[in-house]
Amino acid sequence: MSLSAFRIAGRLLTGTDALDRLPLELSRLNIHHPLIVTDAVLLRSGTVEHVIQRLEGRGYGVYDRVQPEPEIAIAEDCTQVYREGGYDGLIGVGGGSAIDIAKSVAAYVNHDGPLETLFGTDQVKRKGPPLIAIPTTAGTGSEVTNVAVLSDKQAHLKKGIASDFLLPDVALVSPLMTLTCPRGVTAASGVDALVHAIEAYLSLNASAITDALALGAIRLISQALPKAYANPDHLQAREDMANASLMAGMAFGNAGVAAVHALAYPLGGRFNIAHGVSNALLLPHVMAWNKLACLERFRDIAEAMGETVTGLSDREAAEVAVAAMRALCAAVEIPKGMRDFAVPEEAIPAMAEEASKIDRLMRNNPRKLSVSDIEQIYRAAY
Repeated sequence: MSLSAFRIAGRLLTGTDALDRLPLELSRLNIHHPLIVTDAVLLRSGTVEHVIQRLEGRGYGVYDRVQPEPEIAIAEDCTQVYREGGYDGLIGVGGGSAIDIAKSVAAYVNHDGPLETLFGTDQVKRKGPPLIAIPTTAGTGSEVTNVAVLSDKQAHLKKGIASDFLLPDVALVSPLMTLTCPRGVTAASGVDALVHAIEAYLSLNASAITDALALGAIRLISQALPKAYANPDHLQAREDMANASLMAGMAFGNAGVAAVHALAYPLGGRFNIAHGVSNALLLPHVMAWNKLACLERFRDIAEAMGETVTGLSDREAAEVAVAAMRALCAAVEIPKGMRDFAVPEEAIPAMAEEASKIDRLMRNNPRKLSVSDIEQIYRAAY
């Protein structure tokens, strides 16, 4: 590479006490009347209360209508609430869905046209209101990326808004905020973070910086995810997962993701399969196709996952990496195939066509995939 830029949130604060810095960051950003963007489950669980307690008398509002795999209509509705409420900043509290809605509102609130005109790369023309991201899952890395993904139900697709104006001003990452995360979400979001790290490491846009972050994330996730899944109160495992998700987010936020995500988008858009689960379903099969293009990188992945590959050829080591990924998914009880979600086999050709057109992601993939190749991957994952 002749030039490599590195994007990250404006300020990154991590650790068990990270949330205690919220009042200082609100003051620094001149936020006096924030809108908290979250979901009803987190509100009922008391998780959002940790944020509210630290607002120190500020007036605030709560938007709790975020749903998993949020639709365009949710972003439009939340933007209307923000405009009508006279708010001067956003606090996204939740997984990728809540943070992506908060990012979408920040992009859309001062935009002159329809929200749909923001989809794609660099369509956001100006910085929106200040945004603080507080993740409650260890998976999406949305708190440090410049992308927001929304579901277009009419097109049966997920679509992304990609712009550096979406980078949160502050990310507050505390493992304490993930303790209420259900086991199923812990598994799906944890594997999602692993997908981010692996795809970033295999991306054609990878750099020395993103490589170090990606491999570090793979090591942490391989060790910590089974522990966090088996014992949700294991604070060290939760902290390791929070850090790993963050590292994976920084890696893919700069190197990009690729075919796994492109193939996952139609699954989420058509059949409402959770993003982390759809990524997990597809990753071993996409890895099996990609390994031919970068066998030596698969050796690195196997080693980062704790596998012994001494004495093995690069091809054999690559097979070990794919097997290790399958074993980790099985350990945290990720479903094995698309048929478990009642995906009709006859939908595969149309999904393959859709995935092949997501050029923003497919161009990062180390191996060029035809529509026929994508169909074969879907059938292997069926």
